[in-house]
Amino acid sequence: MISATANMIFQRAIDDYHVHDQIDFPMDNPYPGDSLEHLLYLKCWIDTAQWHMEDVVRNPDIDPAQGLYWKRRIDKQNQVRTDNVEFIDSYYLQKFSAVRPAADAKINSESPAWAIDRLSILALKVYHMEQETLRQDVEQAHILACQEKLNVLLEQRKDLSQSIDELLEDIASGRKFMKVYKQMKMYNDPSLNPVLYGVQK
Repeated sequence: MISATANMIFQRAIDDYHVHDQIDFPMDNPYPGDSLEHLLYLKCWIDTAQWHMEDVVRNPDIDPAQGLYWKRRIDKQNQVRTDNVEFIDSYYLQKFSAVRPAADAKINSESPAWAIDRLSILALKVYHMEQETLRQDVEQAHILACQEKLNVLLEQRKDLSQSIDELLEDIASGRKFMKVYKQMKMYNDPSLNPVLYGVQK
């Protein structure tokens, strides 16, 4: 089951990141560069760094220039994240390229990689919510509230994991088929964002 592998790799990436807990600390991906595992580890490392960028930029006392710096870094990171998701979908398109869909095969509303993207984000939510339940500097009410939220997140991860495994099984058997659309984000493209191409004139 791919979800079990993904969840294990995501946990490893999150744990590895928090050894140093520095946004710019170099990633040391332990998996072969041509493997799905490499892409999954990279996926979660990207998400983890972006999670902490989002924390930094929400500091109410941040200097406006620093806020703009981090906002632009988040935009770039989000593009890297999107590119990585598309690499994962390319892996699955190749993997299932020989599968002939059944005549009544259905298309899923989301590709495997975008579902895996949500699983990576859930891993981060689980990790950080669990950290909140371990705090010693808050009232018990905070701990209990966070534990309730953690329980929901764990159930959500279980359900999403099952859905991803079932989707991949359906694609492999021809009951569903993949159709991937590039994200075509416009705000980073100087030829498509009116503010950017306006500046160039």
